[in-house]
Amino acid sequence: MFPLWDENPTKRPAVVTIALIIICTAVFFLVQPQNSVQDDINFSYEYAAVPCEVVKGRQLTTAEINDALAGDQTGCDSNQVAAGEPTAFPTKNVFLALVTSMFLHGSLMHLGGNMLFLWVFGNNVEDHVGRLKYLVFYLAAGVVATIAHVAAQIDSTVPVIGASGAIAGVMGAYAVWFPKAKVRTVVVVMLVRLPAIVPLVVWLGSQFFIGPDEGVAWMAHVGGFVFGALVALIVRGAKGVRDKVWDDKYNVPETPGGWDNRFGGVGDRPW
Repeated sequence: MFPLWDENPTKRPAVVTIALIIICTAVFFLVQPQNSVQDDINFSYEYAAVPCEVVKGRQLTTAEINDALAGDQTGCDSNQVAAGEPTAFPTKNVFLALVTSMFLHGSLMHLGGNMLFLWVFGNNVEDHVGRLKYLVFYLAAGVVATIAHVAAQIDSTVPVIGASGAIAGVMGAYAVWFPKAKVRTVVVVMLVRLPAIVPLVVWLGSQFFIGPDEGVAWMAHVGGFVFGALVALIVRGAKGVRDKVWDDKYNVPETPGGWDNRFGGVGDRPW
């Protein structure tokens, strides 16, 4: 099940969503090493979040990275630091890496899938809350998602990269605010028109079937989605919060013929 586009109009260009797509694409092609596997590994360890580093509040030692590359991916060993083992990237800010990780991707397919999902579901969330609040929400969802992954694998010495945790937060908000918005979705070999809640819930459920050896930070996906959905539920359920978070043009009485924020439709015929 693969969503391609939605039938949920916006009232202004999704500037932040487009900018995020451009930045992630530019980082992948222009900043991340493309010609050397070893350079790519070193780049990931230098700029991506690593659970062990976040938990311990320090950079990995050279020995810990070598152990990880040799197959010991849970070799978070403080004894090496105590023994004076040098760190591989001493200037790395291990907490800033929670943010920089969101702009790194492991492959063209990884990048393409994430950017497609961001475009399909991000523009409406951005349109509703406004550009600055959307950017803050996006970054917060990404950080929460990475922390969820870290909490599940506190001893891991493997970098976690990708925008999928932040995008999952956007998807969670979309599921709450626009559950009936129609999304054109590829199912097997057919293009079908489904309520947004269907592909989103199926995607969320599929995360629990990802194998431990597949190299996918599925807990980050779940954490990001749950965070986004909870924030969206709070906003949707409390008028005082909704008035502050949603853009003024969407804070109109929910009367027949008006915009229905909760269902993503216009008038008394929500999609």
